[in-house]
Amino acid sequence: MGIAQLVRQERAEIEVEGSDFPDLADYAAHLAAMPRRGGVAAGPEPATVSLSFAVERRWCYAGALVSQPAAHRLRVDVTAPEEAMTAVVNQVRRVLSLDVAGRGFAAVAADDPVLARRLGSRPGLRPVLFCSPYEAAVWAVVCHRLRVEQADALVRRIAERRGRGREVRGRWLPCLPAPQDLGTLDDSYGLSAVKRRRLAAVAEAALDGGLDATWLRSLPADAAVDEVRRLAGFGPFSAELVVSRGAGHPDLFPVSERHLVAALARDYDTDAAGVEAAVRRWRPYRAWGAFFCREVVSDEQ
Repeated sequence: MGIAQLVRQERAEIEVEGSDFPDLADYAAHLAAMPRRGGVAAGPEPATVSLSFAVERRWCYAGALVSQPAAHRLRVDVTAPEEAMTAVVNQVRRVLSLDVAGRGFAAVAADDPVLARRLGSRPGLRPVLFCSPYEAAVWAVVCHRLRVEQADALVRRIAERRGRGREVRGRWLPCLPAPQDLGTLDDSYGLSAVKRRRLAAVAEAALDGGLDATWLRSLPADAAVDEVRRLAGFGPFSAELVVSRGAGHPDLFPVSERHLVAALARDYDTDAAGVEAAVRRWRPYRAWGAFFCREVVSDEQ
């Protein structure tokens, strides 16, 4: 998509579900501390968030800057093809979990000391997702049996060589290639032949609608995980990642994240059965609880 085909839309407002309102300062602080988020980063100005991604279904490229000109108003500046503007804003809302009525989460956390400590550290934050289930699936394939730092470098290499990043307020953000641009990767990318084949299958599934966020969110969480597991090489861990952190299913707890379960067992001073009981009390925000327990450090830690 050439630059001549791009337009800029100023001051589009993001509608937030629920009466509670997020604080972009907490988003920016979190992203600055946890930079591994693909095309999502703390923005170039205080309390802003920058995004660069391939737009779902249309698979064109977009850049966005989210700001908060007033306590109860969010603004998104979009660079994208004109016909994709609405889709871009909707995708930004999902990536920042602004499309879920989150008012009840504070009440859930108030009754749980483990969650309450973490939410207290970032009260204006909601879960930050991958930009799409497709991106989450790419990450799942690449990171299998690798350290996070290794996977980061490989994903960035794919983005820089095959993607079409976007400049957002003077800052260049890499962007994973849209499925049709991923193409056939050779061994110079540092990926095994098996992983390269699986990435090709992920791209095909995305183009066919098999990784569509709206569709996955319309299914019960377990059914959505089963659908993703149809992809070659996708076990429970990878499928749960795609559904919870890619599609943004708010009530899917990733039971296959063994490190998270072990950490919660320590926090609650219990065993696996006790963790299961504790997590059950997080409904309907089990994925949100997992995000805070995985990524947000409390003041006491």
